[in-house]
Amino acid sequence: MPQSVAAGLRLAPDELTRPFSPEQFAFRTTDDLEPFLGILGQERAVAALQFGVAMPRPGYNVFVMGEPGTGRFSFVHRYLKAEGKRLPTPADWVYVNNFDESREPRAIELPPGSAAEFGTDIDQLIDNLLSTFPSVFENPAYQQKKSAIDRAFNQRYDKALDTVERLALEKEVALYRDSSNIAFTPMKDGKALDEAEFAQLPEVERERFHVDIAGLEEQLNEELASLPQWKRESSNQLRQLNEETITLALQPLLAPLVEKYNNNSGVCAYLQALQLNLLKTVVDQLVDENRSDPQRKQVLQEQYAPNQVIGHHATSGAPVVFESHPTYDNLFGRIEYASDQGALYTSYRQLRPGALHRANGGFLVLEAEKLLSEPFVWDALKRALHSRQLKMESPLAELGRLAAMTLNPQVIPLHIKVIIIGSRQIYYTLQDLDPDFQEMFRVLVDFDEDIPLGEDSLEQFAQLLKTRTSEEGLAPLSSAAVARLATYSARLAEHQGRLSARISDLFQLVSEADFIRQLANEKVTELGHIERALKAKETRTGRVSARILDDMLAGIVLIDTEGAAVGKCNGLTVLEVGDSVFGVPARISATVYPGGSGIVDIEREVSLGQPIHSKGVMILTGYLGSRYAQQYPLEISASIALEQSYGYVDGDSASLGEVCTLISALSRTPLRQCFAITGSINQFGEVQAVGGVNEKIEGFFRLCEARGLTGEQGVIIPRSNVTTLMLDERVLQAVRSGLFHVYAVRYVDEALGLLVGQPAGQPDEKGNFPAGSVNARVVERLKEIQALDMEEEDKEKATKEAPAKPRSTKAAAEKKERVRKKETD
Repeated sequence: MPQSVAAGLRLAPDELTRPFSPEQFAFRTTDDLEPFLGILGQERAVAALQFGVAMPRPGYNVFVMGEPGTGRFSFVHRYLKAEGKRLPTPADWVYVNNFDESREPRAIELPPGSAAEFGTDIDQLIDNLLSTFPSVFENPAYQQKKSAIDRAFNQRYDKALDTVERLALEKEVALYRDSSNIAFTPMKDGKALDEAEFAQLPEVERERFHVDIAGLEEQLNEELASLPQWKRESSNQLRQLNEETITLALQPLLAPLVEKYNNNSGVCAYLQALQLNLLKTVVDQLVDENRSDPQRKQVLQEQYAPNQVIGHHATSGAPVVFESHPTYDNLFGRIEYASDQGALYTSYRQLRPGALHRANGGFLVLEAEKLLSEPFVWDALKRALHSRQLKMESPLAELGRLAAMTLNPQVIPLHIKVIIIGSRQIYYTLQDLDPDFQEMFRVLVDFDEDIPLGEDSLEQFAQLLKTRTSEEGLAPLSSAAVARLATYSARLAEHQGRLSARISDLFQLVSEADFIRQLANEKVTELGHIERALKAKETRTGRVSARILDDMLAGIVLIDTEGAAVGKCNGLTVLEVGDSVFGVPARISATVYPGGSGIVDIEREVSLGQPIHSKGVMILTGYLGSRYAQQYPLEISASIALEQSYGYVDGDSASLGEVCTLISALSRTPLRQCFAITGSINQFGEVQAVGGVNEKIEGFFRLCEARGLTGEQGVIIPRSNVTTLMLDERVLQAVRSGLFHVYAVRYVDEALGLLVGQPAGQPDEKGNFPAGSVNARVVERLKEIQALDMEEEDKEKATKEAPAKPRSTKAAAEKKERVRKKETD
């Protein structure tokens, strides 16, 4: 190709990067700057988050979408914290015992910050109960009334026995009674008879005693028939006395609490129920001589102390809760169980709150990947958001796998804004597969991976570095170091007019440079520290790329960087191994021969070519047909492959190199091996942009540099990729010295002309290419292949239509003789 044409496609060194210089910054070190508290270049995301947080309607929960490392989590958390302080503090909630149905604990709403105080009040009440009971039953007035009840019962009992005893004495029978038994014994001469004396009595007298005693026993039964009623009446009187005594004793204890919480109907109802329950349980639990005071207190706390599930400081504002491990129990709370002699039991005191309880009235932040990996959680969260109720239950109980008594606590109203942070893939998957998702998460906060370079972007970029270094306790950065970090950020973004939003990668580099600064015992992080940190990272992660380069230099991997060859050219690929991304040249080869098989993509045939790569090969087939097969059919057999490729191949960035290789093989025109090429094409031969262009150029440059730069070597890239160039300084130096070149093309013919060394040839008005050009040779080759096909068809046709010739008599006789001889043998 004429030098003027090649020069028109060659890029100047200034086009290969977007340099940032210290002069662009009006500071010496970042200590001179004010901190930057926003998020750089994410105005759309910020506006969406502000809308989602402020929107009070249900269903306007937020999904924060973007890639990790863009600062999405830290910004969301910081913004919610600031917004939460402006909002009112939500109510506190406690669970208390339901004395009518212990399996259904009741929830009580309390003013913000008062749940702990309510618990302290109840605890003080329990202490007062312990000091009041059982001493209140030792009061003389109580003892007198109790004695009177006992005395009245005993008098009725004794009166009945006295009546029977008088009758017995008239019949010479004595009545004996102890604590539990009443017995009759015969008497003689005023003396009770024992069994031996009774046996010596005459038979008639003994029989009389039997009859009299039987009559007395019947009389006794009649007199004591009302004994159970007397006992009931006595017990009722005693119980009434106890209740009156307990009520009088409780009155001064409960009155201050009733007065203090008279505006809270839930607390008042609970105190009333507590008083009624105490009437039933005080005697059993507090007048038990076998229990010590700590044991009594524990029993009372288990029955009466509230269980705080939601508590706030009175002026803390709306809570912001991030749950890093969103299991079912961690989100919705859990019901704990204790074991007693092998049996499981629980109570309202063993209800444990979850993140939804702590965040109720505020914001709950979750990570989508972790949330969706936990069983039962996603469906339960949707139910809670839909019903706007917070229900605590065990998911295993629904499956019938919980063989123990469980609780059904009263639900708590749920007023919460859920913010889920996840990737784009998860967001679109949920949209496709879950019809409820769009209704419940109506606000999308989309964090971009790149930041446009505006008027204030560089200054804000430097302020952001100032903020982060101050927060992390790192040394300030010089203006030269900031300029180098801006260049590195643009390289991550692969665009001369953008900075990368992957702030975490940038801060990782700053931290490593700060460590190098500490080793050098210097006070400011300079440009040299940044460069050494980059070099150190390249060395740490560069084993694979260095090994591949060694294999190329040793001839194990076949890549030529000089000379010319038919059907071969150097393509460019990108490999990603862990956190290391580097470019590797790969040979593209093609063979063409007459036939009707078409273009065979070897990678696809052996299932190594992924769909996008196969699409690229099909597109180049369409381009070849429309470009060269207007007069002669594209009746060829061709195969194309990426040599020494032993893994999956994806992407269409090799299609420009593949079409040039096929044209070379078809026209038998050698291609210059001093070039490597990358680019995608469409069916009209236009070259389209590809990714990873910086790594691809540097990968081929390293090989050429290791073999020795000749001044002819270079890389061919799409013209639309020029704005994505942010090349390494070593490549830039070689380009400035004229030892290496980068060419940008818009059409296949431009790339083909560079590889061949002469113009590919443009068609005239009749569609004919200039004689001797590469494109003309392709058409000539197609003409030759068509002629060969026609010759072959004519021969086949002639063979089918020729009449059968009769055999001579002599020949027929010879054949018969051979057959006869064979049969004899």
